[in-house]
Amino acid sequence: MSTAMQDDVANGVFRRMKEGGFDFASFHPIEFYAIFPDEERARAAKGSFQGESLHAQVSEREDGVWHLQVSKVMFATSDGIDDFEQDLESVVLPLGGKLDGWGVTQEVKTL
Repeated sequence: MSTAMQDDVANGVFRRMKEGGFDFASFHPIEFYAIFPDEERARAAKGSFQGESLHAQVSEREDGVWHLQVSKVMFATSDGIDDFEQDLESVVLPLGGKLDGWGVTQEVKTL
């Protein structure tokens, strides 16, 4: 996917978050995903993401690909997410993995 297309997708996601009443003023656990061809490389990447505001876990998907999920507690900003994705990519790509998106849980406001 081209950078321009990725920017359009990200802007759309942030717009929908805003329309849904997302609380951008609070910290949230943002989930970042990467996939690897084997467990060893996924676990090697996981070791790079340890810390007070980070949590990482590795699991095998049904299709045999290994999945790395890194959760970072942070503000949900475009710049912050882009910066962390670049950090993640710098670890993932040399290990033969690829980024697989990000997400955040949004609380549904009751009427």
